[in-house]
Amino acid sequence: MKIEVWSDFVCPFCYIGKRRLEQALEQFAHKDDVEVIFKSYELQPHIQSDENVSVYEVLARKMGTTVEQAKAMNDQMVETAKTVGLEYNFDEVKQTNTLEAHRLFKYAEMQGKGLAFTERLMRAYFTESRFLGRPDTLIELAEEIGLDGEEAEDVLVSDDFLEDVRNDQREAQQIGVQGVPFFVFNRKYAISGAQPPELFQETLEKVWQEENETPSLQQIQPSADASCTDDGCEVKDDNN
Repeated sequence: MKIEVWSDFVCPFCYIGKRRLEQALEQFAHKDDVEVIFKSYELQPHIQSDENVSVYEVLARKMGTTVEQAKAMNDQMVETAKTVGLEYNFDEVKQTNTLEAHRLFKYAEMQGKGLAFTERLMRAYFTESRFLGRPDTLIELAEEIGLDGEEAEDVLVSDDFLEDVRNDQREAQQIGVQGVPFFVFNRKYAISGAQPPELFQETLEKVWQEENETPSLQQIQPSADASCTDDGCEVKDDNN
């Protein structure tokens, strides 16, 4: 089974949704036969990374509220994150454009470390309040999961993997993704948002059953008016 997940590294619901999917997979008998693939999606592609702008200011501007109201909204998010074992620390988080992080993620994915880099970026942003808008931070995080620092730097000073990111975004638009996280199961079923683990569990079971169970044959019985032999069936004529 293949699960494709469109998400952004600075999306709080994406990290929560990731954990809820993982919780569901832990309860799934066929988890070793499931492949999870993350896809690139930018929540705010037009903003610039700025260490002088807090995440509260970004949220207030986006939602049309005050900074104090934005902070209260994030406080609620902190409590939601705790329910899945995550610790969110928003006070030092700054305005971040994630395009470079997504490009480097594509490099990590090519090296077989896409899932590890996704987790590391999200933990760095939400728990450690690391500024993902700095190339040196991204390189350091890449090295922490075993990627080559010089190669990571080469990616960031070039346009490498930009088209891969854009392809994910175009694909999201084609299949109707309007927000993240967005989970697609075998290109047949989709779940939008950080839904409860129970919904992920139900979907996993449903997809597995539909894709792997051999359908039983339903025998069509001949009518009483048909006489069948090894050579075929002959319909009887009541008039004879």
